[in-house]
Amino acid sequence: MTTATLMIEAAPPPPSVRRRHGAARVAGVALLALWTVLGVGIVWLLVSGWDAEMVERYMPRILEGVLTTLKLVGLSLVIGAVLSIPVAIGRLSRNPIAAPIAFGYSYFFRGTPLLAQTFLVYYGAGQFVGFFRDIGLWWFFRDAFNCAVLTFALNTAAYQAEILSGAIRSVPRGQWQAAQALGVSRMVTLTRIIVPQALITALRPYGNEVVLMIKGSAIASIITVLDLMGQTRYAFSKTYDMQVYLWAAILYLVMVEILRRVWDVLERRLTRHLRRAD
Repeated sequence: MTTATLMIEAAPPPPSVRRRHGAARVAGVALLALWTVLGVGIVWLLVSGWDAEMVERYMPRILEGVLTTLKLVGLSLVIGAVLSIPVAIGRLSRNPIAAPIAFGYSYFFRGTPLLAQTFLVYYGAGQFVGFFRDIGLWWFFRDAFNCAVLTFALNTAAYQAEILSGAIRSVPRGQWQAAQALGVSRMVTLTRIIVPQALITALRPYGNEVVLMIKGSAIASIITVLDLMGQTRYAFSKTYDMQVYLWAAILYLVMVEILRRVWDVLERRLTRHLRRAD
């Protein structure tokens, strides 16, 4: 290596780069200080406003609401995952009937607020009591929890279908062509070659959708479902103490953080063969 090369490598960065690095460092320190202040403020609010009697009386109800939230989100995601498969197939299809129907379904549920969809199902079903009684389904629609599960499942199915169809499109076309050259049927190619690769791509978006569903589940409390937010609203109506909402925020944060860590472990495990290849 020549002396000129060493001088070039050892040259300090230009002033503009140093200024940008300095500004970024200052912004990072300021942001860290802000989060520290917020964290200290939350701890101070919890400690200063601690009411053992209120905690003993309402915390069991709030924890029961956590279980209801997990049940609501879990059922919605599983049902939505099943519904998303035919929708994703429709989104990938060139069929002049299936493709527009799948697009319309996805467009409606992704383009309208989840709150409006929940109201349409819960309050809209009440407009057709006679019809649902005649077909024997009023027992389902008169229960707010069932209506919430149905609405959330239809909503997340649209998002999961887009995630799945987009991940399948991202798989190189050469995979299809190679399987076709080997005489592999289209269905086997899809289920054994394309989908496993697509699921790796879709894993992180799926995790984001689960997080959004956990946070969005608070909407169910508006139609009298006693989930975490519903139980929190009940506790606040009895105490008028804003601290119960702080408890709820922390519990939502804990659920999301646990999910994030579980998803990180799952992603590392399912992609370990890619790291070995590198």
